[in-house]
Amino acid sequence: MQKNPFLGLKPAELWDYFFSITQIPRPSKHEEAIEEFVMNFGKKLGLETIKDEANNILIRKPATIGMEKRKITTLQCHLDMVPEKNNDVTHDFLTDPIHPYIVDDGMWVKAQGTTLGADNGIGVAAAMFILASTNIQHGPLEALFTHNEESGMVGAFGLTKTFLNGDILLNLDSEDWGEVFIGCAGGTNANIIFNYREEAVPNNHASFVVSLTGLKGGHSGCDIDLYRANAIKLIVRFLWQASRDYGLRLSTIEGCALRNAIPREAYASFSLPKKNIKAINSLAAEMNQNFQKEYATVDAGVTLSIENAKYTAFVMKPRFQNRLLNALYVCPNDVIRFSNDMKGLVETSTNLSNIKSAGGKIYVQCLLRSSVNSAQKNLKNMFLAVFQQPGVKIKFDGEYPGWKPNTNSEILEVMKKVHKDLFGAEPQVKAIHAGLECGLIGGIYPNLDMISFGPTIQHPHSPDERLNIATVEKFSEYLKAVLVAIPAKEN
Repeated sequence: MQKNPFLGLKPAELWDYFFSITQIPRPSKHEEAIEEFVMNFGKKLGLETIKDEANNILIRKPATIGMEKRKITTLQCHLDMVPEKNNDVTHDFLTDPIHPYIVDDGMWVKAQGTTLGADNGIGVAAAMFILASTNIQHGPLEALFTHNEESGMVGAFGLTKTFLNGDILLNLDSEDWGEVFIGCAGGTNANIIFNYREEAVPNNHASFVVSLTGLKGGHSGCDIDLYRANAIKLIVRFLWQASRDYGLRLSTIEGCALRNAIPREAYASFSLPKKNIKAINSLAAEMNQNFQKEYATVDAGVTLSIENAKYTAFVMKPRFQNRLLNALYVCPNDVIRFSNDMKGLVETSTNLSNIKSAGGKIYVQCLLRSSVNSAQKNLKNMFLAVFQQPGVKIKFDGEYPGWKPNTNSEILEVMKKVHKDLFGAEPQVKAIHAGLECGLIGGIYPNLDMISFGPTIQHPHSPDERLNIATVEKFSEYLKAVLVAIPAKEN
């Protein structure tokens, strides 16, 4: 086991829990080890610890003496993490621990070439810190650790109406210190399948592979307003132009990220007439320069390159290829609209996250987000207009609701007062474009008073993810003070 790099950081217990969490493989859909860890943790403390049929874990802790009549508070976080790594890093997320380290003169925590998993490992650690403490004052508590949030909010979807007892829910899954969140966007997956037939490569063709690499990626909700490059969209620009001008014949295409991550890499294999070899190299060099200029301030590492490949036996038929590339070229992507009600908040966006060709089929997935129901419906109609064509199937699934802001929230007023008492100013009150489980949980428990907050985490869902150390201590102090200030139940 690697040495704990967090020794000396405060609060020590919270950082110890976070380090332990980084040592347990927990990518989405493979959370058995972290679930066992949390279950054993609760039982060893002698606390009521249960798991539901959706693999959510709930740990209940009685109130400290004198606070038994306070409202029941639910601390909520998710156990899984996004498994993303740099192309030159060898790491198996199913078996290998994360390797965290401290950078920038002790300001930030990062991981060596992978996602850190502070989203939402630091929230899990904070909940464990509160549950294990013997000197933090609080009313009746329960901590909900949800299953598989990152790839579809599966655990939150599986909650029943009788699992939780809480009156107030503190979601520990936000990523901007000094801000509290009272609303979030809803989302829908668009799953598109193209059926196609292959034919033999024409005579006098040469084969190539094109790569689009070097991008930062990031969270398709939190980072979408940075307008970083999408590897799939850029490689399609090249393929479309080369198909139109130089007779490119597409064989395979692949660009994969998690549904809620901006894709950092994409690849395609193709052939074209040998007479156009010089022209295709010139086009690749030109587009590489164009991309580097276009994204110089947000994705300076973008690189388009082509290289000779072994002979490609089959290519897609021309008519299908044209339809495919046209649809992908115009597929909605990035910010669609900013909110008119909250300055700087993205209202509606889409992310083309996955494409893969295999066995005569091309699979495409996009994540559609909006905090406005009618805009979400409009997004679906856009995708139907683009992709609803012969030989193509489009299906929407995994839909989750947004979380409508409640500016009259009692816990919001409590948190504003506590923040001002501790730090001299009220927190900024915001909504977030990312999906939070609050939307789903609120649909099942409509009377829950909910709020979301956390320390600063930048660039989640990418190997650039980093956690601000100073804000973790502030976050823990804020959480402890809020628990003390939870109001009593009405008689």
